[in-house]
Amino acid sequence: MSKKSDSQFQNLFSSPKPTNWDERLAQIAYRFNREYQRETFELPAEVQAMPIFREWIGGSFSGRIASPFWEIAEPKKNQHCLDIGCGISFLIYPWRDWQAFFHGQEISNVARDTLNSRGPQLNSKLFKGVELGAAHQLNYSPEQFDLAIATGFSCYFPLEYWNAVLAEVKRVLKPGGHFVFDILNPEQPLAEDWAVLETYLGAEVFLEPVAEWEKTIKAAGAKVVTHKSGELFELYKVRF
Repeated sequence: MSKKSDSQFQNLFSSPKPTNWDERLAQIAYRFNREYQRETFELPAEVQAMPIFREWIGGSFSGRIASPFWEIAEPKKNQHCLDIGCGISFLIYPWRDWQAFFHGQEISNVARDTLNSRGPQLNSKLFKGVELGAAHQLNYSPEQFDLAIATGFSCYFPLEYWNAVLAEVKRVLKPGGHFVFDILNPEQPLAEDWAVLETYLGAEVFLEPVAEWEKTIKAAGAKVVTHKSGELFELYKVRF
């Protein structure tokens, strides 16, 4: 499969569907590129005064809200796993312990470049590379993966977008494969403050009811196998 150059970055977000997601995808990519590059975010004083901001700037908050996908779907030896919106997952999670093959897709070119540079140094056998692209257009062949993972980004898009993501994941999963992803629970006490913070950081958050998410999952032909609640996110394991 051919790699796409950075000059083709915007073209990755062109969708043949009536809805064009280019602008939102570019905004999310820009927000996370800045964070990966450790750039300073200029935020209003009232936002900086929020307790959640102080936790975020101190670096402790991400660990609290990260979804431990392996607790409900641990990658198995020799499985081919696709991490969508992978960030720098291969560098921070125990893929070497799992002995599973890691494939990634990411809209942040900074994260993509970091992983493609350092991943082979960490384990050239397990690391299979990261493609630059959006979740609704996966750069992989049909029925290629045993497990697909997508945590940390569904809340930045409306449910309409997630319909396209579910269809793409179904396409690339092997029969009987599983998809693990998380959704923001707007009923959690931290949800609104976190949504405000993320919006000021450059990524608007959609506070969709959990019941609407579950309707979307069902409409996509997916069955919930396991569900785990976290401090901010609900983690789902589904099978098509």
